[in-house]
Amino acid sequence: MNKESVQYRIPLYYLVTSLFWFSLYSYVPNLSIYAENLGASHKLIGLILSSYGFTQMVLRIPLGIYSDSINRRKIFILLGILSSLISALGMGLFQNPWALLIFRGLSGVAAAAWVPFTVLFSSYFSSEDSSRAMGYINSFNVLGQMIAMLLGGILAEKLSSQAPFYLAAGVGVLALVLGTGIIEKQEKREPMKIRELLLVGREKQLLIPSGLAVLVQLITFASVYGFTPIAAQNIGANEMQTGLLTTLSTLPGIFASALSGSVFTKKFGERKTLTFGFLALALSCAVIPSINSIKILYLSQMVGGFARGAIFSLLMSLSIQSVEPHKRATAMGFFQAIYGLGMFIGPILVGVISDLVGLSWGFWIVGLMGALGSLLAFILID
Repeated sequence: MNKESVQYRIPLYYLVTSLFWFSLYSYVPNLSIYAENLGASHKLIGLILSSYGFTQMVLRIPLGIYSDSINRRKIFILLGILSSLISALGMGLFQNPWALLIFRGLSGVAAAAWVPFTVLFSSYFSSEDSSRAMGYINSFNVLGQMIAMLLGGILAEKLSSQAPFYLAAGVGVLALVLGTGIIEKQEKREPMKIRELLLVGREKQLLIPSGLAVLVQLITFASVYGFTPIAAQNIGANEMQTGLLTTLSTLPGIFASALSGSVFTKKFGERKTLTFGFLALALSCAVIPSINSIKILYLSQMVGGFARGAIFSLLMSLSIQSVEPHKRATAMGFFQAIYGLGMFIGPILVGVISDLVGLSWGFWIVGLMGALGSLLAFILID
């Protein structure tokens, strides 16, 4: 396979990436509201939302290790897309909170495919260009999410609360068809031994960005992809406005992801980029309980979205920067499994706190988590 054939298929890879994440996110802005309308408590809503992170946390490390050991990526990408469309269809068809729990967990199985997704894409680039590659692929990741959440919110308001799930399933079918055209770029080497791959998780250069990513995902899935839509509804927002809210919180991340490795780190350095990024993310959550205008809430979440995009692309590139190419799926699997812990803990934490002492306390505690991330980034990043 020559270099030109791979470069020719990169636009297709970008398109499949966007469609894949579209299928996972078109219903996210209204999922917590949908579950609440089906009779779920905040605690159960937290459990439903966290099931997405739980299955990723369980699957991503073994998936990364197995993918590296057999030197295959594409088959797992296609299986992930298939899981995404099945999960969306299930949530739309079976309208009760426990069905949501099961099929939302299946969507986490789908998202676990992001390990081979990112590793296969990074294999098209040199090690020196890994930050740039991660910035590009994350931009299309966020683009797919943003368009999905905007259209999902509109359909939920204009048609029905089930419409975003059917939209996700339909786009999943398209992603699956186009995904068959992705090129598997294989390295000429012997398959790695499992014992050797397990040692990857001990590397300091992987542990630090993985730990910081836990906090990013905890904040994100507790707030913008969790209970922020409920806070918006409490100040009078409809389903279209909650979809727009999540979209506007995602839009700045497209630009921030692309600029993170190519501009911010060169001008400010990795430590300052992460330190101030976490502070902005913390403030965007802590101010939510004091906001009574949907327009001000839009603005606060746009600030948080920009910070999140800059932080996450940088952490992703740091996680594989010093890892040998044939171990990168294992490293990426470790990174994504560890940050799955934040996706699992965040919604449960805020759900329990909200049932006990009110939703405001959930946002304030999440803000403190962001401040902790800023401090740790300043101390741990060279």
